[in-house]
Amino acid sequence: MPAIFTPKVITANALLEGDVVYLTQDDTWTRNLKDADVLTDEADAQIRLIDASTRTSEVVGVYLADVAPDAKGPKPTHFREAFRMRGPSNYPHGKQSEAL
Repeated sequence: MPAIFTPKVITANALLEGDVVYLTQDDTWTRNLKDADVLTDEADAQIRLIDASTRTSEVVGVYLADVAPDAKGPKPTHFREAFRMRGPSNYPHGKQSEAL
């Protein structure tokens, strides 16, 4: 029996800066997960993933990440995505210092 499709976002790393980015509904990249387009249809998600993967002059490492819809925007459901969203862990700077 196939696995049930759960809500996802398309994520990658910005080619020049290396920042984690998410695909929005209007096919632009954002650094804020709350602005990402939450995909609930598997076929649509696969088509958008293929399209995003061709944008090699903008991003690298494009993939679908599981999220849980929330009133304040999607929330990561896996530790890896929560870690990526917060930024580097060697010391508080950038995204980490803004969250303090």
